[in-house]
Amino acid sequence: MTERNVRNVLISGASIAGPALAFRLARYGIDVTVVEKASSLRGGGYPIDVRGTAIDAVERMGLYAQMRAAHVDTQSIGFVDANGAVVAKIDPEAITGGVRGKDIEIRRGDIATTLYAATKDTANYRFNDSIATLEEHADGANVKFVSGNTGTYDIVIGADGLHSNIRSLVFGHESQFERYIGYCFAGFTIPNTFGLDRGALAYTLPGRNAVVYATDENSLAYAFLVFKYPTSPFRKSLTDADKRSLSARMFKGVDGWIVPQMVEAMCKAEDLFFDSVSQIHMPVWSKGRVVLAGDAAHATSFMSGQGSSMALVGAYVLAGEIATNADYSSAFEAYEKLVRPFVEMNQALVDEGKRIMIPDTQEEIDVRNEMLRKMAAEGSKVLEKDSSRQIHSALTLPDYA
Repeated sequence: MTERNVRNVLISGASIAGPALAFRLARYGIDVTVVEKASSLRGGGYPIDVRGTAIDAVERMGLYAQMRAAHVDTQSIGFVDANGAVVAKIDPEAITGGVRGKDIEIRRGDIATTLYAATKDTANYRFNDSIATLEEHADGANVKFVSGNTGTYDIVIGADGLHSNIRSLVFGHESQFERYIGYCFAGFTIPNTFGLDRGALAYTLPGRNAVVYATDENSLAYAFLVFKYPTSPFRKSLTDADKRSLSARMFKGVDGWIVPQMVEAMCKAEDLFFDSVSQIHMPVWSKGRVVLAGDAAHATSFMSGQGSSMALVGAYVLAGEIATNADYSSAFEAYEKLVRPFVEMNQALVDEGKRIMIPDTQEEIDVRNEMLRKMAAEGSKVLEKDSSRQIHSALTLPDYA
């Protein structure tokens, strides 16, 4: 292995990209510290997908069997009208381009737990803390944490999500890099009174969508209220009350399906997660001794369905380049050169996601519903025309020593 000048790494963020990086860096004999602002791992959560090249990354980590054991295996997605009548019911792969029997659909909390369990003995995790300041010098980066603790590291990796603290500290305000897709969403849990088991139901209005998703037949289901909004609400400070008020206002007067009950539940939910549907597009992913990974560098948005896969692939490549290059600058450059084209292809999938999930007009909804009925009737014949599978697997992972 090439003699390298990186032996001590600080990673900000313990969701997916951060622990995946910790896993590989530790295997290469690098000391790793992971700092996470949350007080503990976030359990549960809605399902995310791992597919295409990311499956290869997981297999090379030796974690594929564990993640497949937690596979949700959603059986169908039903689209309903205002009365709850099913307009179309399709296999999820018909719109995701996934491969049944190979892909992994796993709750966010389950993948985080799997990655943490695989790294907790080889990386130093520091929860309930975050980076306050970062100053580079010839021999490293001095970091002061919010807790008051300090440390010096060879490099710092920002893997702290769409609203990255590291990106703001080093590269500038989020507004410079956010590409707002034009929508927001409120996610929360509700009682599963629909008899849903590994399935979803969605009611679509122009510029709005109400979705209920169950990973099993247990008592709770995941609910989402998605709506079109002219500007990113995160361009200004938002309180918890602001998020609930905005979400409720955007569905005011909608009495179809179970929307009134969903809005009422959202207003009272103790586990509300509100965010914009946005991507991150940056001119460069690194600056000095700091490099970004996952959503912090290149968020794809949930409408692409590829955020978690991009995080896993990027982590594999970044760790490999750090381990096999003599200096961090060369490693960062090689990582971005290899991963950026792949990421940008997957970011472009958002347009298809919007067309299916949240059409802007009733005419577009009617066209979408006709397409869904065709998918339901023809199944694999429609899938053969889908190019997203090729995009999911467009990158071949290098073999690092």
